[in-house]
Amino acid sequence: MTAAPHSSGPLQRSHYAALLAVIATVLTAYRILVIGHLGIDLYVDEAYYWGWSKALDWGYFSKPPLIAALIAASTALFGDGLLAIKLPSLLLYPATAAALFVLGERLHSVRAGFWAGLIFMTMPLVSALGLFVSTDAPLLLCWALALIALLKAVDAEQGWGAWLAWGAAVGVGLMAKYTMAAFLPSALLLMLLEPAGRRWLRRPQPWIALLLALAIFSPNLYWNWIHHFPTFRHTAEITEVGHRGWHPGELGEFIGAQWLSLGPLMGILLAWALARSRRIGQDRAGRVLLIFILPLLTLVSLQALTGRANGNWAAPIFVAACVLIPAYFLAERRRWLVAGVALNLVGSLFVYHWPDVARLADIPLTAKTDPYKRARGWTRLADGVAPYLAAHPDAILVGEDREITAHLVYRLHPRDYAAWNPGGRPPIDHYQLVTHLDDQLGRDILYVGNVPELPGMEPYYAAIEPLGKVVVPVHTDFRRTVYVFLLKGFKGYKPSAASAPTIAPAPTAESSTPPVVSRP
Repeated sequence: MTAAPHSSGPLQRSHYAALLAVIATVLTAYRILVIGHLGIDLYVDEAYYWGWSKALDWGYFSKPPLIAALIAASTALFGDGLLAIKLPSLLLYPATAAALFVLGERLHSVRAGFWAGLIFMTMPLVSALGLFVSTDAPLLLCWALALIALLKAVDAEQGWGAWLAWGAAVGVGLMAKYTMAAFLPSALLLMLLEPAGRRWLRRPQPWIALLLALAIFSPNLYWNWIHHFPTFRHTAEITEVGHRGWHPGELGEFIGAQWLSLGPLMGILLAWALARSRRIGQDRAGRVLLIFILPLLTLVSLQALTGRANGNWAAPIFVAACVLIPAYFLAERRRWLVAGVALNLVGSLFVYHWPDVARLADIPLTAKTDPYKRARGWTRLADGVAPYLAAHPDAILVGEDREITAHLVYRLHPRDYAAWNPGGRPPIDHYQLVTHLDDQLGRDILYVGNVPELPGMEPYYAAIEPLGKVVVPVHTDFRRTVYVFLLKGFKGYKPSAASAPTIAPAPTAESSTPPVVSRP
């Protein structure tokens, strides 16, 4: 099995490019219809990012700023609706497929480029993430563009254009997600292994391009510096290695997640190709692709083995993987590629329409059987809280956690909102980082939480009045419930113990009509 590229004329190229564009457009339009058909609300991260987009900055607690800027641009044009918030991801995945077409053509052939884009658009990871806005969408596009620019730069005998394009892609990628930093060791390895790359390392162009990437990234570095590096601390905390011992089971789960992310049959083909790495790496195209798969895959596998790793942390490996598979199996295993794409499409359709399938099969949707439960019930819950906010418009809205706060802020647009953090502990989310109650002495707070009592809060307020409970049944075994309190006369996080607060009696129990709003 070889990867010898074969030439193609301009007519064949335009044919494949047009076909891929049509397929990507149809899949994207269909995903837009699926979002409406599912009747889902925003996921917590989507509502969270939307809140960031209303206060643009050079950084946020857990992510760099690009996702907020993309959502801000989309909502400025199309409003704050569900589709407008999700639109950046819906558009960036087809753009990445187009980039893979170019990459596959450069490394192998037009046909390989077409199949690379097709595999990408139909792989389960993109089918799932295509319904939601996430930082992976701009990251994968920047990764693909950076790889194309790097190859053009290394192959060129002179010039600056490709190198500056590479630096720009890396810099923008870092503003999307810090995983983009993993591109740099692979790029250096590629250059060290190629005579042309080693020659370029003695010239100024790659180093100026790297400075350009750092210049693009520098506003986020400055933002982190003035905020005591919250994004770096958060990233370090969630990627800790070596603190939980040896966990082969978690490594197995991570590898399984990569297999399912690419698809059952495509995952087998990738594993087959990686098992033949020594042979595949003998030619330039195979070496390039392996360099941009194996280092990151090994690193995140180590994290999974000794610490923790989410399934999407190695997502950039699929840029090269989507090219590697057709490059080395298209000639002799074309039917496998067709079957793999078809299997992925069928699987995606099944997941997209699982609620319909369950209804036809008389299978009740429950907390265990509904894959979309995390995006259900939030609009009705916020609507249940709305009368309390309307009755107390001058109160500061405070949610118990970022999930509650993000959804309430998105739906209700409160005049003032903040996070509760009396212990002076390091912030655990963006609300705690940028909102403060210290200068709001005497203000009333509308507190929305998960528990019916607020032990330990009495010293901070002149009076605590339970207002009611909002219950939203989602399934027979799953409901969203919050308790609403009016906390009167905030005394500050270091109040005097001169007087105890007045605590009103608890409200009566709720009825069963969704959403249920109980009041005393």
